Amino acid sequence: MFHDLTIATALFLLAASFFAGFIDSIAGGGGLIQLPALLIGLPKSETAEVLGTNKLSAVFGTTTAAALYRKQIKPDPKVLIAMGVPAFVGSAGGAVLASKIPTSSMRPMVLVLLIVVAIYTWFKPDLGKFENLRHLPKRRVQIAAFAGVVIGFYDGIFGPGTGSFLMLILVASLGYAFITASAIAKVVNVATNVGAIMVFGINGAVIWQIGIILGIANISGAVIGARLAIKGGSTLVRKVFLIVTVALIVKVGIATF
Repeated sequence: MFHDLTIATALFLLAASFFAGFIDSIAGGGGLIQLPALLIGLPKSETAEVLGTNKLSAVFGTTTAAALYRKQIKPDPKVLIAMGVPAFVGSAGGAVLASKIPTSSMRPMVLVLLIVVAIYTWFKPDLGKFENLRHLPKRRVQIAAFAGVVIGFYDGIFGPGTGSFLMLILVASLGYAFITASAIAKVVNVATNVGAIMVFGINGAVIWQIGIILGIANISGAVIGARLAIKGGSTLVRKVFLIVTVALIVKVGIATF
């Protein structure tokens, strides 16, 4: 299907996927760029196809970023598994219900939560600057598992703000530094993307050729973004996190009102 696109549209989608991978690899929020681009570039496609194709493309970048972070940052594997597996299950469940539950009713609540996240992070300049783990290991795993299934379900059924919510839980509740939280969030994002892709794929709602080609561009952006994040550390990740969260507030706010 990619050959059916005009050269201008193809280049537009490739550029959008590259920048989405770049932003997403640092602090999440790549869907802010790629999803609107797909809606513009594929006007004749069903919404479910656009969502499924977006997930397919994104999983290439998140997997790449997760692997690059893993080489430099070694978060607790128990927390990774405890958060990733429930997130996979939750995302698949959310994707199943995505077409049955009106997401418009969720927007006001999500908008309020995003504003709280932005304000909380802004007024705590030292938040996530250094790692200061909270709770006993068993309790951290329990919190990670609960957050994983809830945020995974949300990602499958709606999506916007998933990265912001993940990062806040990891930093504010569990005490991880922003850079470590970003590394964990990438693994969880891979799980949620794969869970959603399985459901969309089974229902024939993925344009595989376009998703794979855009995925290559997403990888390129993710490589540059992840390396920049590792070099810049928690200070850079926090700044990008705030920018992405504010952009999400604007996007969800416009859609709500």
